Amino acid sequence: MSAARRPAAPGTQGEPVVDLGSTAHLSPALRSVIDRLETARIVPTVRAHDAESADRLAGTLWEAGVRAFEFTATTPGWQGLVTRWTRQESAVLLGLGTVTSAAVAESALEAGAHFLVSPFQVPEVRPVADAADRLFVEGGHSPTELRAAALRGVAKLFPAHVGGTAYLRSLRSVLPGARIMATGGVRMETAADWLAAGAFTVSIGRELAEADDVPAALERLREQLAAGTSA
Repeated sequence: MSAARRPAAPGTQGEPVVDLGSTAHLSPALRSVIDRLETARIVPTVRAHDAESADRLAGTLWEAGVRAFEFTATTPGWQGLVTRWTRQESAVLLGLGTVTSAAVAESALEAGAHFLVSPFQVPEVRPVADAADRLFVEGGHSPTELRAAALRGVAKLFPAHVGGTAYLRSLRSVLPGARIMATGGVRMETAADWLAAGAFTVSIGRELAEADDVPAALERLREQLAAGTSA
């Protein structure tokens, strides 16, 4: 094939290479939430059988210094929880997880959620989040799914334990710069490993809810992260 007919390489005269690490195309509001998530590193998922239990766990996390977490749409009474926390605690960064429909997304945003999270791709939620200028962390597992989500700000690797940190490293090698939240099977003793493997943030749920001493568990986790080691 002659030089004149040879296809241009990506990023030269052909299709430009997309910088997944760039936030230049995102609004200031989205960039602010992304920056706060990056600072938090650990974003607990507060899931419970009833609103009272979820509220109690959220209060314990708050007292232990956690300022970014998410309730889930599977918890009864989540709308009231989101409303109360966003109105009473100005410093909180609060998301709603398990967003699986436009209706749930609209209710979450009306309640005051700062960001939305889904376990898989939910195309009908994207215009709802865009119209409200809210971050939508969309779930996926394949490189194609995660790339599409990362272009919108942050992608969610779910379930993260399928493939583990080795899979995350492989994803990062083909999706450089992608902000990937690891969720599903991330344990407190392995959180540091996930972050070292390139996770943007990690989400821990059941272990925190079942811990005998949540503040002590969080303190041990912070020490591990500061040291860059796992338990």
